[in-house]
Amino acid sequence: MPGDGDPADKRHAPATVRNRDAIAAVLADWLPETGTVLEVASGSGEHVVHFASVFPDLDWQPSDPDPAGLTSIAAYRAEAGLANIAPPLALDASAAEWPIDRADTVLCINMVHISQWEATLGLFAGAARLLAPGAPLILYGPYIEPDVPTAVSNLAFDTSLRSRNPAWGLRDTDAVKAAAADAGLAFAERRAMPANNLMLLFRRT
Repeated sequence: MPGDGDPADKRHAPATVRNRDAIAAVLADWLPETGTVLEVASGSGEHVVHFASVFPDLDWQPSDPDPAGLTSIAAYRAEAGLANIAPPLALDASAAEWPIDRADTVLCINMVHISQWEATLGLFAGAARLLAPGAPLILYGPYIEPDVPTAVSNLAFDTSLRSRNPAWGLRDTDAVKAAAADAGLAFAERRAMPANNLMLLFRRT
């Protein structure tokens, strides 16, 4: 268990407060009624604590590759005191093996554009290993859609990301769908979200 739940270890991502209710509204349509939701790249841990309170009949498994992130998640988990949040797992999406054998849903928020493409490919491969046929993989974040004009703010964000790391950047939804299909995940639905973000639903074939 990383950290001891010290409140001083908590990180804060301002966007989580702005987008968590909008994301939860879509999750209400896409999540199963019961089961385990693996969140890949949980970051600060603020999202998983909020979702665990909104969906108390689901078991939530946070994860992150960053030790500081794991410590922050542990601190938020300790503060929330919710029985349906498991201790966070050290999980690198790009790894060939994950420290979990199964999940009923895989959720990934704001990772695809702030990581190498190999992490997205690993996310799809890992979700395909864990999920039963028909089970959902849910993505949230900014994307570039070939037939939809890209918001100026998203273009600027993409430029900023690539200046920080050339392997980062907003991904083309066609490329994302194709990679998912190659892994055995069929695209099912798209939802437009506030601040020029999208939620994408895939299901294990």
